[in-house]
Amino acid sequence: MKKILTLLLAVLGLNTACSQNFDDMEVKEFAELIADSNVVILDVRKADEFAEGHIKGAVLIDQFQSDFMEQAEAKLPKEKTIAVYCRSGRRSANAAGKLADAGYKCVNLKGGILAWKEANMPVTKEE
Repeated sequence: MKKILTLLLAVLGLNTACSQNFDDMEVKEFAELIADSNVVILDVRKADEFAEGHIKGAVLIDQFQSDFMEQAEAKLPKEKTIAVYCRSGRRSANAAGKLADAGYKCVNLKGGILAWKEANMPVTKEE
């Protein structure tokens, strides 16, 4: 009985640890979302990746910088939805989790800019 209870508690703990506090969106949904002026587009890649091409209007805050959250809190309004993306969706999911923990409403682009480009969606190199 003790082993069953321990296993049950472990499973519940994993469930809680794995739950995410933001939404993942496919390219089409993400494109519709970012057309709204109440949404801020956030690119969390490195500056050189951003320069190679990004979604028009995106704000760049490198998720790997030690002051990522400080920059985010200075640049991102909490009353707007934050649409986050990176190269493949992994860094942006991490960033969206951190931002959501800080009180932001976040959406992550599933598959990142790779999925965006694969769907023939526009990118720009302009600042």
